[in-house]
Amino acid sequence: MSDTGAPAGFLWPVRVYIEDTDAGGIVFHAKYLHYMERARTEWVRSCGVGLRAGLADNISYVVQRLSIHYAVPAMLDDELMVSAEPVAFGRVWMEFRQRVLRKSDNKLLCEASVRVACIALDSGRPRRLPENMLELLEQNRSKLD
Repeated sequence: MSDTGAPAGFLWPVRVYIEDTDAGGIVFHAKYLHYMERARTEWVRSCGVGLRAGLADNISYVVQRLSIHYAVPAMLDDELMVSAEPVAFGRVWMEFRQRVLRKSDNKLLCEASVRVACIALDSGRPRRLPENMLELLEQNRSKLD
């Protein structure tokens, strides 16, 4: 794992607020998951796929697998850049490589591999990714290889 360098893919800006930190001003470890969730959601939105429409079609997405490495803590008032880079997909899942960098020096703070599964809202059971999501992932295939 590298300690600097802008990641490929989509970047979403985040600022660290007091609510994200412990008494010492250090970002609580679970908050990084919130930042990553926002970046994945904004990546999908930036590609023109509406998540609200998916809900109406009985579709939702859940984190199925997560591997995370915390390198350096973020602090109160830090400006961060959070990446969302699709790296693989199957019939019912997509996998993202995600990084959290401090904007001021491009320092890698946190890195994760996140597998997101598509489910039916009414049953919670796996279902195929919708066509618009498969098309989006196919369009990014060259970036995946």
